[in-house]
Amino acid sequence: MPETLLQPRAPAEHRVYADVLQLPTPVAWVDAAVRHWRALLIDHANCEKKAASTALSLVFAYPEDVALTSAMSRLAREELRHFEQVQNLMRTLEVSFVRQKPGRYGASLRAWTRTVEPARKLDLLLTGAIIEARSCERFALLAPALEHCQPAVAQLYAQLARSEARHFQLYLELAWERDQNGEYRQRLDVLACSESELASAPDTQFRFHSGAPA
Repeated sequence: MPETLLQPRAPAEHRVYADVLQLPTPVAWVDAAVRHWRALLIDHANCEKKAASTALSLVFAYPEDVALTSAMSRLAREELRHFEQVQNLMRTLEVSFVRQKPGRYGASLRAWTRTVEPARKLDLLLTGAIIEARSCERFALLAPALEHCQPAVAQLYAQLARSEARHFQLYLELAWERDQNGEYRQRLDVLACSESELASAPDTQFRFHSGAPA
């Protein structure tokens, strides 16, 4: 297992930038998120549902992997609790939930996932790690940015940044343990490079994982 997974040398939020993400979130995206915090909450609620669904899909895809299914079952329950927290906050702030079609971020990441096992399993776990890492980074950026205008949202996001740090680390550990062909670092770099383009390139649609506002 990589040394950073066994002996972390910095807070989890710092390990996100060092070990997973290749480009930081653009400042323009953070500014847009503060201005459009209602739209941010709506998409965030949808993202928590997707995160729970992703964990459950791994349970159904690999039931013979007991350690994986056990970890993903617990993760799905935690993601659903986060969904409930966001829903409760939206009710308090009088923000109505809206169903949304998938944005370019998730669809593009899925398109880069290999389809033949065991490569598919590795890519799914690494993609999960990258998504959670990006979420962690953005929660950590948003918490101080929203503190003065929306303190309740800022408080929740500071809490979720810590949770997402645990989540991305879990996905990384599961991927490392299941790497049968020594591809862990190479595939992580390839997928993270593609993700960085999505998270930074101009984007006409504002979402929690969208790029810089076009």
